[in-house]
Amino acid sequence: MTEVRPAILRISREVWANPELSRQEVKSCAIHVRELEAEGFTITSRNTSGYPTAFIAEWRQGTGGPVIAYLPEYDALPGLGNAAEPRQTLGPTGAEVGHACGHNLIGAGCTGAAFALKRMMKADGTPGTVRVYGCAAEESQGVKVYMVRDGLFGDVDAALAWHPAPIAATGSVRTAANNGIRITFRGRTAHAGNSPWEGRSAVDAAELFGHAINLMREHVLPTARLHYVYEAAGVAPNVVPDFAKIWLMIRDKDRPNVAAMTEWARQIADGAAMATQTKAEFDVFFGVSDLLPNATLINGIHAHMTAVGLDWTEEEQVFARTCQAAMGVPEKGMATKVLPVLGEITTGGGTDVGDISWVVPTVLFGWPSLPLGVGLHTWPVTACGGMSIGDKASLDTAKILAGFGHDLMTMPALLAAAKADFLKRKGDTAYVSPLSAGKKPEILPAFMHKATGDDTATPLEG
Repeated sequence: MTEVRPAILRISREVWANPELSRQEVKSCAIHVRELEAEGFTITSRNTSGYPTAFIAEWRQGTGGPVIAYLPEYDALPGLGNAAEPRQTLGPTGAEVGHACGHNLIGAGCTGAAFALKRMMKADGTPGTVRVYGCAAEESQGVKVYMVRDGLFGDVDAALAWHPAPIAATGSVRTAANNGIRITFRGRTAHAGNSPWEGRSAVDAAELFGHAINLMREHVLPTARLHYVYEAAGVAPNVVPDFAKIWLMIRDKDRPNVAAMTEWARQIADGAAMATQTKAEFDVFFGVSDLLPNATLINGIHAHMTAVGLDWTEEEQVFARTCQAAMGVPEKGMATKVLPVLGEITTGGGTDVGDISWVVPTVLFGWPSLPLGVGLHTWPVTACGGMSIGDKASLDTAKILAGFGHDLMTMPALLAAAKADFLKRKGDTAYVSPLSAGKKPEILPAFMHKATGDDTATPLEG
């Protein structure tokens, strides 16, 4: 790790100092590509799956051997810029944008792991391919879903990833599946005072749709979540509105449940349009699949997590406790132990890593880069990611990911067991992409590029 340490820290610190929003990560992408090319990796794809800031890079040795994939992310969040200080202070680019989910660290750890694994393979002559997928826009419409739909993981034997967390943990954690849906209603305008009978209100249809969705909540599973906002709902009360738009998110523990609720919502939209004599357009513009656990990979990565362990200086613990005090949570500092392997848990949030897990054995683990009791998408995460706490997270995770990647490269029985576990869990379920064949990434709404005014919230949260 000593030889690749400078590159890991360059990636982490430079991406942190140049935070960019989803699909705008021009500098961040270039930083990764620069370091990959300097390390001897070949950029095999640019503008991948229609994302200008996505890429694929690889290094291979010999003939045959496994293909091991790493999944760096590098987009930031609006309104959460902060200095590397334990208080709310303007960051390098102000408060507009900041790495409050630690994607600068994910990128450094994953790309750094690829560098370390390459060197380990060169040292022992192991044949195989190390592949790095530049995973743009995770916070909005993650490119991983498009990459999977486009068949770009077809030859991968295992995919490895991590995510910042207040704890060091892995296990059979199933992130939720979700669909992002845009429902547009089109009516007919009229003077609301003189001749309202000549109009057909699109807002009436939208309100009826929202009411029906709220009635639907009584009859869905406890694991289901439905939430929406009105993106457009008229411009003046004395004009019958001919246009209204709703953004709906549907979540549940797996894609079949999400698909069933999506069809129900489609029927509601058609019904609302019929009742108001308007027209409804129903567009599933994005979605992710639930994360399929893999016991072999979970146990393997956990062994490396335990071997690396956690070691903080007193200065780092003071930094963490100061952040906790500012956030009004118990001042317990940073986590100091790796937790035992977790049992099966379903979370409310989703990740586009889930789609990869349905086509190739995949493992995801959490590693501390933020204080205990502090949530992601808050300013302390940005602060910790720009100083030694974040540096350690990048270096530690690179070591974990590289070490386990080498195991998979050199232990055929281990890789075979991971594939057997994958096939057993998947069973007869065929992967169906949340995206239609011709679906392209849509332009993000303007408000997704603005500060929210609340340091604990963001419209981009997965």
